[in-house]
Amino acid sequence: MRFSAGDVVPFAQARANLSEPADQAKAGAEKITTENGDSRVALIDAERLDCYHRLERERIRPLLIDDAHRR
Repeated sequence: MRFSAGDVVPFAQARANLSEPADQAKAGAEKITTENGDSRVALIDAERLDCYHRLERERIRPLLIDDAHRR
């Protein structure tokens, strides 16, 4: 997944005004917060996070079943 420079928000800026990046995340943007130039956390919509978790479970479950059958 690619991010643009506009998706990167210094942590101090995000902390000072969390509602703005949170609103942007709710609208579909994924914001990466940085501290001293290093990635710290990402802000994404909670429903999108749930979707990511469902997709991960759907991908992992067949791998676990296949592995169990091989043993």
